[in-house]
Amino acid sequence: MRIALLGYRSQPYAGGQGVYLRYLSKALVEAGHKVDVISGPPYPHLDPRVHLIELPSLDLFENGLLSLRPRHLGSLSNIIEWCSKLTGGFAEPYTFGRRAVRYLRQHAGEYDLIHDNQSLSYGMLDIQDMGLPLVTTVHHPITSDLRIALKAARSWWERLLIRRWHSFLIMQQKVVKQLHHVVTVSDCSRQDIARDFGIQPAGIGLVYNGIDTDVFRPLPGVTRNPLRLMATCSADAPLKGLRYLLRAYARLLSSHPELELLVVSKPREGGKTEQLLRRLGLVERVRFVSGISTEQMVEYYAEAAIAVVPSVYEGFGLPAGEAMACGVPVVSTDGGALPEVVGDAGVTVPARDADAMADAIDALLRDPQRREELGARGRQRILEQFCWDVCAGQMVAYYRQVLAHANG
Repeated sequence: MRIALLGYRSQPYAGGQGVYLRYLSKALVEAGHKVDVISGPPYPHLDPRVHLIELPSLDLFENGLLSLRPRHLGSLSNIIEWCSKLTGGFAEPYTFGRRAVRYLRQHAGEYDLIHDNQSLSYGMLDIQDMGLPLVTTVHHPITSDLRIALKAARSWWERLLIRRWHSFLIMQQKVVKQLHHVVTVSDCSRQDIARDFGIQPAGIGLVYNGIDTDVFRPLPGVTRNPLRLMATCSADAPLKGLRYLLRAYARLLSSHPELELLVVSKPREGGKTEQLLRRLGLVERVRFVSGISTEQMVEYYAEAAIAVVPSVYEGFGLPAGEAMACGVPVVSTDGGALPEVVGDAGVTVPARDADAMADAIDALLRDPQRREELGARGRQRILEQFCWDVCAGQMVAYYRQVLAHANG
């Protein structure tokens, strides 16, 4: 098959969507298919066999409002993007859809199937109307992010800004009801999408995310630090629950004073995470790293005694799966789909419960044999159920159903 994967924003080091594009495209070319990734910035890091087609945007979250130049004014999409950012909105999914439609009107004959990675933009309806078989992955409904962010807000003004930024949900809720082929990455997400977007669960396909078990693997030559915790989560996103891990870590220091915490993230200067670190007296204790390579990430996992996934909600839970693939014992919340990934190969605690998280970590720190057993069991679970060979095979089977429907 000739497949085009679409991604409006494909951050290569953080965020599940960029990871999804990278590994799904790699698994598809390894299965013998021709794959182009059509993406807005930041662009993904792809296998050399995958062709990247760049659809430049203003990328205002990186470049800022002052990056606008006279040459940009010739594009209505650029103007929409800039005005939306100026007023606190997020127009990238919408403007990416416009650019993708323009590209595919010229190149539609080059593809058998288009697969959109959650832009859920009006442009996807145009592509569908062009007669191109279209599959859309919805990792989870962003309505979950909105609810959690509103709950964490401390003022009416902050809530107003949050609602404005999430106003693209109006578009997504309209679009998803009109798409013919929607697939998601966990049963939890399927139920949440059905509830929040008003569609039937039976009409949503299920193909779990995969983990690259060749890349995310144990490194026997690396010595584990028995007093190091590791987490991979966006520092200032309430959805990712870092504040609960920080509170658990502060409590654990009383019984494990040499305990380290490494967080793969970059907190915003002056943001809520920095404020909480100061209140808890952890500014000098927690180490943050960002912009690292996948190889460095794997090495950090190899050095860690325990990986912690403190998320309030996950549509799938790549950090849990990647840690398990590396043979690291996992303490995870039960947020969203995380229990589907972790199963009985890790320790699960209630979301938003810092005390339960601290107790679970403490018990594992005191039991090296159980840590070793969970690490081995986690690796085996990922190999059997969540490696990309399995998941790509399921996705190709779904593609063939879509093509049969289109040709029927």
